[in-house]
Amino acid sequence: KIAERPSVRTIYTKALIDRGDISVAEAESALDYFQDLLQTALDATRDDAPEPGILAKPSPPAVGVLPHVETGVDRAALDAVYAAMSFVPEGFSVHPKLAKQFAARDKLFAGGEIDWALGESLAIGTLLHQGVSVRLAGQDSRRVTFAHRHATLHDHKNGDEFTPLDELGPEDTNFWVYDSTLSAYAGLGFEYVYSLANPKALVMWEAQFGDFVNGAQIIIDQFIVAAEDKWNETTGLVMLLPHGLEGQGPEHSSGRMERFLLLAAEDNIQVANATTAAQLFHLLRRQMVRDVRKPLIVFTPKSLLRSKEVRSSIDELTSGSFQELLDDPGVTDPSSIERLVYCSGKVAYDAMAHRDDIGAKAAVIRIEQIYPWPTEQSHQILARYPNAKEIVWLQEEPENMGAWNFAKGRLYEEHKEHKIRRISRFESGSPATGSSTIHKQEQAQLLKKAFAPLD
Repeated sequence: KIAERPSVRTIYTKALIDRGDISVAEAESALDYFQDLLQTALDATRDDAPEPGILAKPSPPAVGVLPHVETGVDRAALDAVYAAMSFVPEGFSVHPKLAKQFAARDKLFAGGEIDWALGESLAIGTLLHQGVSVRLAGQDSRRVTFAHRHATLHDHKNGDEFTPLDELGPEDTNFWVYDSTLSAYAGLGFEYVYSLANPKALVMWEAQFGDFVNGAQIIIDQFIVAAEDKWNETTGLVMLLPHGLEGQGPEHSSGRMERFLLLAAEDNIQVANATTAAQLFHLLRRQMVRDVRKPLIVFTPKSLLRSKEVRSSIDELTSGSFQELLDDPGVTDPSSIERLVYCSGKVAYDAMAHRDDIGAKAAVIRIEQIYPWPTEQSHQILARYPNAKEIVWLQEEPENMGAWNFAKGRLYEEHKEHKIRRISRFESGSPATGSSTIHKQEQAQLLKKAFAPLD
């Protein structure tokens, strides 16, 4: 009978029979059992089929930005988490260079501030503290590519390992952090399935550079962006993709934001590009504090990781929530503003610095969540600047990449009373130049154009 069914004539099945692990009768029985399961499922599907001529119900309208949930944590809990982060077992030898880095971190926290790494660690730690397990995997996630996380410590004398945050929370709460193989397809695929199997855990996958996510495009297309629509299968999986043009060449610049935005529809995913440590803290906590489970793609920074510009006060963590759009903190007289520069990510800080240098009458507005697009928040911002007649979309990516081709429809449709224009690098087949000198020239030209005199 097995010979009559080519689908089961595999090397593995033959090997099991030849070794005597199973008999031919057992193999036939298993095959019949599986065939019965398939037939039962087919019959049930046919019985539930709609009557001929009846069309499927239309998709529900997109909701867009969801109501905010409180993601702040009281100061006592933050202090408890930081104490756990700072604990080192007796006799454990931390590398001297890392000890200096931790001393600087202590000084920062004691002064009431956090940087990007602290914002992330405190988000993870506070979730663990309240009984939510956290799993993080990526090619270099324990230390992280840019050497700012150090989730797992290594004794530099004997090689022992210690993960401080794993000591937090109830006994059944865990912090799993793994360095995975350099296979985005396998790594992201596994973490996606794990997020389905354990929906009560915050599951994160991190690319060594955002560019490398293209190796997992099949997982993204077939499952992450489409599973809810196809099978009503929801996940809260988080993808961390280092992104930003820093003059590091075409293979270390782009997390391919445009591809995710092309796939965004019906509130299927969330796409964020946070620019402060507090924003990251609230964004990661929001993923588990609210009931809705949606995949979250976070374009994380590189040069900004140690920048003072992204630092936040600890007080910003004790209340509030993630803000989908951030107003310009440097504007003191909104009525004097003639131009609004919309942008996302690192380039916002470059824009604010250039604006201040030349004294332009412009406000730099940061889009922290690109999808779902913050339409209402954008209208509220515009109402604050009654004399602004122009909206500039500024991006460092080439014209055919980044968020422009997604954002322009939202801008043109919602803000017809404003002149809309784009400032970006020229369209290109490559995400970035391989020359740091050309990169700097291009960046300077972008900023000059973004704040050029009004026509």
